[in-house]
Amino acid sequence: MADGPISPNSARHRHPVQRAARDLKTKKGARVARSISRAALLGATVLASFGASKATAQTAAPATASIQAEDQAGGNEIIVTGSRRSVTLQDAPINISAVSQENIQRLRIDDVRGIAAFTPGVTVVDTGPASTGNIVLRGIESGDTSASGANGNDAVGVYLGEVPLYLDFKLIDIERVEFLLGPQGTLYGLGTLAGAVRYIPNRPNTSRFSADVHGRGYAQSHSSDFGRVGDVTVNIPLVTDHVALRSVVGYYDNPGFIDYNYVLQRPGISNPQPVRGATAADASLGSKQDYANNFKRQADVNFEHTFTTRNTLLLEYNPNVKAFLTYAHQDTKTNGRQANGAGVLGTGNYEGPWRYLEPFHRNADLFSVEFNINLFNVVQLVSTTAYTEQKINNTDDNTDLLLDLNYGYEAFPTFSSFANNHRKYKQFNQEVRLVSSHGGPVNWVIGGFYNRLKFASDRQEYTPGFAAFAGVNRPDDLEYISFVNTRTVEKAVYGEATLHATSAWQVTGGLRYFKYDAFATGGTDTPLFGGGLTRTPYPLIQFAPSRVRSGNTGDDGFVWKANTSYRFSPDLLAYATYSTGYRLGGVNRVAPCVVPLPPGQNVCALPNELIYGPDKTRNMEIGIRASLFEKRLQFTVDAFRVKWSQVQVPSQTVNGAVGITTNAGAAVSEGIEFSGSLKILPELVLQGTYSYTDAHLTEDFPQLVVSQGVRYDALSGDRLPGSTRHSGSAQLTYTYPVSDEAKIEANWTATYTGDIYSRVGLRGNGEKIPDYMTHRASLTYRARTFDVGIFADNIFDKYAYTGISNDVSSYNQTRTGVVERYYARSVLTPRRVGLDFRIRY
Repeated sequence: MADGPISPNSARHRHPVQRAARDLKTKKGARVARSISRAALLGATVLASFGASKATAQTAAPATASIQAEDQAGGNEIIVTGSRRSVTLQDAPINISAVSQENIQRLRIDDVRGIAAFTPGVTVVDTGPASTGNIVLRGIESGDTSASGANGNDAVGVYLGEVPLYLDFKLIDIERVEFLLGPQGTLYGLGTLAGAVRYIPNRPNTSRFSADVHGRGYAQSHSSDFGRVGDVTVNIPLVTDHVALRSVVGYYDNPGFIDYNYVLQRPGISNPQPVRGATAADASLGSKQDYANNFKRQADVNFEHTFTTRNTLLLEYNPNVKAFLTYAHQDTKTNGRQANGAGVLGTGNYEGPWRYLEPFHRNADLFSVEFNINLFNVVQLVSTTAYTEQKINNTDDNTDLLLDLNYGYEAFPTFSSFANNHRKYKQFNQEVRLVSSHGGPVNWVIGGFYNRLKFASDRQEYTPGFAAFAGVNRPDDLEYISFVNTRTVEKAVYGEATLHATSAWQVTGGLRYFKYDAFATGGTDTPLFGGGLTRTPYPLIQFAPSRVRSGNTGDDGFVWKANTSYRFSPDLLAYATYSTGYRLGGVNRVAPCVVPLPPGQNVCALPNELIYGPDKTRNMEIGIRASLFEKRLQFTVDAFRVKWSQVQVPSQTVNGAVGITTNAGAAVSEGIEFSGSLKILPELVLQGTYSYTDAHLTEDFPQLVVSQGVRYDALSGDRLPGSTRHSGSAQLTYTYPVSDEAKIEANWTATYTGDIYSRVGLRGNGEKIPDYMTHRASLTYRARTFDVGIFADNIFDKYAYTGISNDVSSYNQTRTGVVERYYARSVLTPRRVGLDFRIRY
């Protein structure tokens, strides 16, 4: 991360260490201030990476600050760098929410899915370890919900430090997580339509050895195993004042709670549904003897086994010249979805009806080199070069997809299908940024950005036993193959300038120029049918040149930002912001059709389905932030309106019903966001958040939604899917001092997640996913060198479903007496009760 100097020229810009020192006059005050001092010293350590400078801190655009990030002594002291300068949250110049390391640890938050509940304007539903989760900021989402979540989202930029990579980074040794709501393209290299998420890690320290050991063990309802989490952070000064290594290692063994009770004993021989019927009510999975003959049970399939490590080597020539070399790695495995079949064929709330185990393996690596150079106390140079790679391999039960396409496979009495999927992302990016540090009434930031993303995927679908049944010479039962390779190159230059017209009033303007080019090539074939038998004879898996097609697209343009704020006093600020954002267009990851279409099955994209263009947002926002009654009451409240044009929307190919993206119409998202903290007593603090988001279409979308091959119109006013309209949290923390260096902390937290639409306007068999509330609590003894406590999450074992795959038209749908199991609901993690400890050296 690129941190900069804090202005020393006014009391309100005084360094957090200085402010904290005022409380050190009493022992009790020292206890309260100590947590602030630790956070401030961490910020000061990072601050030093730019060298000493007397530049005025930029106050370009005021912050929408999440007080949920605060510790009990006043969260506006936390240092944030979302503006590309180090400032306290109270003085942060852009629309930003921050969750501190202390709160991450207190609430046992492991990844971005856990943080969303405490950040206004953010929705990330719990869909289990097989995905990062779909991050939705301020309702900017048009796609259907999914019970399997998402491993990508180009409406949001996700950064680990300075490097963009969409991954659920485990929050180990993370100083804070920053959410930048609204377009941020004039400050960041990666284009952001809805906003950005920044994981800010702690930096190596060249002067002090430290170690942090953390462990957690717990029992989980509806599970047959215990959960275990452990991580270690070590900081090693190798050469005092010049070289240091900071290393993090963690392992997450979270038990599953979804049982697959009907996994086939011998695919192609075992009968997936022994008793057929004219309707779903007439069909069943048979008797106990039928079960023994055909099925086996796999318990707790949605476990999580994640290994993660992050290693940063600091090379410091002097305080003005530094380099950070980082390697990060994360590996996640699970065996099935965190979902149920909504009771189909008599399955329960924590049971999946699927015929195959569905193992998932995601492996990610990040390499980066970052240079921070202070050039004569005039400008700070930051250069980041990074390469990231993700590999995702998984198997899924493909039976219901083929049944739903109505190809007649149900005529085979023991028909089933599975698919193997392989995806690979390779990303190289380079960003160079100059941040002024010369002081004076004008501050500025300029930068250049290059990003190249390569994506490759392939899929093979198998139908065990079907080839012999159909008399086809394909002993491996390979029914369908496809591959897609894409390459997207984005270039941009950007900059912002801030004029401090008076000590209280500032004006900021920013501009960004971008250009991108996207290319895709892909192919499909059907080795069990027609020409596919000739083109891909057993045992070959190949693509004839006639089945491969390519396409490309590109565009360029500008986005801009204007902001002004006025500080009525050091503790009261009002602001207004207008900013624009964009998202790249691209080439759909579906193989192009061979035109004219050959006879038989075709799964491909027609010429008008190959590419899609960029979409754009225009964000308007006003707000105030205040710290009153000697900071006993702190809050931020803002109102926003985001206009969204040429919306990228999900659709399906005419041939094969493969998901694609297209452009159509316009939408708007408007609402309010609140976060606050009230120190009721010196030992008792209440923190809360609330957001209201109304995201809906402003134009009609003809034939937007596709269900069972039928296309439905969406109308102006239809609510967008994927995000809550109402959400909030309340956290009450009581601290009882035991001695000068120890305290007991009791915490109770409630979070509310409002209802979510599974599809635009509930068109085409969309559903309203009900709202729910959960509670968590902890009791912790905190000493200078260790913490130990007990906790309970989801105390009342609330059952809720969080997302839906497909729609109710496929629920209990029968094909010649065979019941489909295509419909699925993702399930909230049930109650956990356990012990958490941390040892510091």
